[in-house]
Amino acid sequence: MTSLPVVNQPPHRCGALLDHVGRRLRLRSESVLAPLGLRPRHLIALTVLRDQGGSSQQHLAKTLEMDGTNVVGLLNDLEAEKLIERRRSPVDRRRHVVELTDVGAKLLAKAEFALAAVEDEVFRALSDDQRETLYTLLQQVTSRTGTEACMEGVASEPC
Repeated sequence: MTSLPVVNQPPHRCGALLDHVGRRLRLRSESVLAPLGLRPRHLIALTVLRDQGGSSQQHLAKTLEMDGTNVVGLLNDLEAEKLIERRRSPVDRRRHVVELTDVGAKLLAKAEFALAAVEDEVFRALSDDQRETLYTLLQQVTSRTGTEACMEGVASEPC
């Protein structure tokens, strides 16, 4: 019997696992958000507006890492349902400030409650402490934009 040569194992990579978990979450999330008239991209925008307060459309596009044209379409959807309001910036009349409405905040809370069951299902193998650690780590990852990583000299891709 021949044995296989020992090959140095590369360090563990998370990308494929995160993609798999992301797909599981996305599929289940879409099924609980649809009855509320929301899609995951709506939820993300509403969450950012709640957590960061009012935002310019340009800043929101940067935060969401979306093209400005796509953000306008997203905001049109949310505004049509009275979930957000766009107002002229008092500082710069050429810009709009986007804010979450009371209706949007209430629907967001309802959606988050519905999504709690989805997360409980997908992350049932993790303890509460492990879930909190995962949340903290994911916050760290998502809080840095590619531009910030370039400025700090730690970007994984060319700047």
